[in-house]
Amino acid sequence: MKRYIAFLRGINVGGKNKIPMACLKAGFEEMGLAEVKTCLNSGNVIFSRDGHDEENFSGRLETMINERFNLDIPIFVISKEELEDILNNAPDWWGDDNKETYDNLIFIMPPTTSIEVCREIGEPKEELEKIKSYGKAIFWSFSRKDYQKTNWWPKTASASISGRLTIRTANTVRKIIGM
Repeated sequence: MKRYIAFLRGINVGGKNKIPMACLKAGFEEMGLAEVKTCLNSGNVIFSRDGHDEENFSGRLETMINERFNLDIPIFVISKEELEDILNNAPDWWGDDNKETYDNLIFIMPPTTSIEVCREIGEPKEELEKIKSYGKAIFWSFSRKDYQKTNWWPKTASASISGRLTIRTANTVRKIIGM
């Protein structure tokens, strides 16, 4: 069996799309997935399964969420190996101990690509934010105090791109990898 992580987009954010993690875990287990764990309250599920069809498997998970919780939630599935590879290729400026910087990892929902995301959002404001694409993710760091002035902050939440992305902090991703 191989280890995977499912990142559900927009779960338990601002009182919307509420799903208790115990119920989410039960839904994954009822699909026959093994060693299911949830991390935090924001839709991070770690599990084991046979198979290598992460992109197609997302659709099965989305169907389960829709049927069980009546929510239409995009889900990004990635193998633990691939996520470790992404983290091993993080730029030096991403995820360090600088408390003035906020570090995120943007996961791109297939079939969307990082090129399409960057084209739609545009260039980062050099003095306030940095980005680097790698695989199915984009490393993104920005100044905490000036986040509202960044180019990427308002655009990652816009309706045209938001459904094709899910974002986690550096600390969250590292915690998940450690589970």
